[in-house]
Formats: sequence, structure tokens, C-alpha cells
Amino acid sequence: MDALLTTLVAAFLAEWGDKTQLLVIALAARFRRPRTVLAGVAVAAAANSALAAAGGAILHGFIMLRFLSLLVALALISAGAGGLFRNKTPDMGASWRAGAFLTTLGCFFLLEFGDKTQFLTVAFAAQYDQPILAAAGASVGIIAASAPAALLGNGLAEALPLRKIGFGVGILFVLIGLVVAVNALRLV
Repeated sequence: MDALLTTLVAAFLAEWGDKTQLLVIALAARFRRPRTVLAGVAVAAAANSALAAAGGAILHGFIMLRFLSLLVALALISAGAGGLFRNKTPDMGASWRAGAFLTTLGCFFLLEFGDKTQFLTVAFAAQYDQPILAAAGASVGIIAASAPAALLGNGLAEALPLRKIGFGVGILFVLIGLVVAVNALRLV
């Protein structure tokens, strides 16, 4: 259960103010079909999370527990650093004529591939050795963070200071990552 909840919360927080959330806002505004856009996000998130969790399951068998904790620390610090830098709305899929679902699926999958949320999912799947729960948690977290973007479109960006939220989450991830690293290295 730890893998599910930890990955869900981490993915949910990591997506706020991230380029993928900005992409969902742009696609929702373009297509004006929020449920279809969110369905594309859900399929792409599930596929990316499954790949990440499979990678974590493979790593679990090769890395000692102490180094897995360092991997989690590195993933958290990396995700935090990613939140501290300015994200702009990705210019993806503008010329795609595949419709709302396929455009969202393709753009979101490509943009999320190798993103901080995927790295966090790899680390937590490896740490807890529960890849299915880690993938499920990451998928639900990504979808939950993307739902307001899909449903509100530009209204979300106007209503909430996404940049400041992303910056705050970035600081939180860096601090938690440093605590995990100090603990893994047994410095305290």
C-alpha cells in the first residue's frame, strides 16, 4: 500500500505546474472536448507509468536497499529541481490532425516519457518492489492533477498561480530528497 500512496501523492504533486499540465490546458482549449482529452491523458499516463514501474521492478533485483534509497533521493531532488525552473506551454500537436484523443495520447505520452514523474515512479517501484501498485498510484496521481487542467482549460491557469505552485512543490521535493539522502547515507 505504501507504493500506491507514495507514488500517487508524488505524481500528483509533481504534475502541478509541469509542462504536461500546461499541455493538457492547451489541448483542452484547442479541442474543447475535456473528457476526450482526459481519456487520452489517462491512457498515456497508464502506459508511461507501466513502463516506469517495469523499469523499477528490474532495478530492484540488481540494486542493494541502501542504493535504492539513494535512487529515491535522487529522483526527489531531480523532480524538485525540475519544478524550480520555468515551464512554458509546449508547442506540440498543433499541426496534428488525429483528433482530440489521439493527439492528446501521443503528445502526452511523448512529453511525459523521461519526465520527473516517470523517474519518481521508477524509483518508488524499485524501492517498494511493488510495480503494479506504483504504476497504479502514478497513473491516478497524473490523472488527478490533469483533470482540472482538462476540465477548466485556460481557466485553471487564470485561477491558480501554477508557476508558484510548481516552485513550491519543487522546494518541497528537494527538501524531502535531501532528508532521504542523509538518511540513506546514515549521516545523522
